[in-house]
Amino acid sequence: MKYTDLQDKSIDELEAMLKEKKLEVFTLRAKLKTMQLTNTSELKAAKKDVARIKTALSAARTK
Repeated sequence: MKYTDLQDKSIDELEAMLKEKKLEVFTLRAKLKTMQLTNTSELKAAKKDVARIKTALSAARTK
């Protein structure tokens, strides 16, 4: 996911995406702790997606 893809989304869409990604980070962390996560880079990518969505949200709210 790129930031440019997020710029044209509405605040409601971004908040829904943020909720989904936070849930994904939670499940990935649980899998990591129980040694079920084989690709640990998924967690890093999900965290970066959360940060990108939060950045797009703050930019959309200041418009």
